[in-house]
Amino acid sequence: MPPTTTLESIAVTQPLFTLVDLAAHLDLDDLTKALNEADRLNLIDHDELVSLVESLPGRRGIRKLRLLLGAYTRTDSDLERRFLRLAERAGLPRPQTQAWVDGLRVDFLWPEVRLVVETDGLVYHRTPAQQAVDRKRDQALTAAGFICLRFTNAQVRLEPDLVIATLRATTARLGTIPRR
Repeated sequence: MPPTTTLESIAVTQPLFTLVDLAAHLDLDDLTKALNEADRLNLIDHDELVSLVESLPGRRGIRKLRLLLGAYTRTDSDLERRFLRLAERAGLPRPQTQAWVDGLRVDFLWPEVRLVVETDGLVYHRTPAQQAVDRKRDQALTAAGFICLRFTNAQVRLEPDLVIATLRATTARLGTIPRR
């Protein structure tokens, strides 16, 4: 029985145990979203979750959580998860996600070849002011010696072959990225 706490007279479990409970009922995509959101909100500690999962080998859903934790890559959105699948189809190794480069948090980083990829969702990148900020970020990354590719929501969703071809051509020019 997981430890509980009381919130306004309702017994609730800690977020770690909630993820374990959800694992028994959610498919991999929805469980990935829940894991990412809990991580984004700093509700869980990755090492604690791994320890908990390892301590519950026969529990329903644990295999799904173990699978996710073994290949866990933090993303902030469905768009970023879609992009990761395209990068994998392009033959690229898994990038660092939500990485810091010269004081800027970037969506995806392949440090071996100094490649940054940003995915522009519909919410944060549609105004002229935000687009100007994005251009300045790209310029700062370029000045620091990085190649910065930027893909829109529409490109990732509607033109996956273009995204894949661009990734392949760019990485071919930059050199081989070692697999992890």
